[in-house]
Parts: sequence; structure tokens; C-alpha cells
Amino acid sequence: MSKNDAFGAFLTGFFVGGLIGAGVALVMAPQSGEETREQIRQKGIELGKQVSETAEEARKKAEKALEEAKAKLEEATKELEKRAKDLQEQSKELLEEKKISIKLKKGEEEEAAEEGITLEEAAPEGEEA
Repeated sequence: MSKNDAFGAFLTGFFVGGLIGAGVALVMAPQSGEETREQIRQKGIELGKQVSETAEEARKKAEKALEEAKAKLEEATKELEKRAKDLQEQSKELLEEKKISIKLKKGEEEEAAEEGITLEEAAPEGEEA
């Protein structure tokens, strides 16, 4: 936003300076009232054109910045969706692995119980069941 603030300050200074310069030129110029009025009208037309051109440039820059922001937002959204999908797939895989692990442990407990062995007795040293 600081670029927009700086541009606005420049634009304001430009117009104020133009108006002050035109006023000083009119007061200091040795010419008739008719010539002065014509000169004021011409300066007004020139300033009007400059204002229109500057406003159009500012509008184009704002539109370009908006389009760039939209593109970046869409890109970031797609990336986040991809990451969320990847995390969802990873969590499904982990869940399936845990289910299989639990089923295997239950199966081992049932086999050991049938043989009269507890899992603690069947587990190798240093490992817990």
C-alpha cells in the first residue's frame, strides 16, 4: 500500500504545483484580460487532459495489480488444495497401517492364548508386545 500512498502524494503535489505555477504565471504576465482568460482556458484544458491521462494510467496499474493478486491467490489456493489432499492420503495410509498392525497383534494374542503363552513371554528381549 505504500506505493499507492506515495503515488497519491505525488499526484496531489503535481496538481497543487501546477495550479500555483499557473496562478503565478497569470499574475506576472503582462497581457490583456482577454488574453489572460484565453490562457486560463487553455491551461484548464491541458490540466484536464493531464488529469485524465494520469487517472487512466493509475486505473490501468490498479487493474494490473489486481490481476496479479488474483493469479497469485489462485496459485496459492491450488497449492494448498494439493497439500491438503497429500496429507489426507498420508493419513489414510497411516490409518490402514495401524489397523493392520492392530489386527496382527490381536491375531498373535489369540494364537498365544490358544497355546497358553502370553505376549510378554513370546516377545524377544528388549521389545514389548
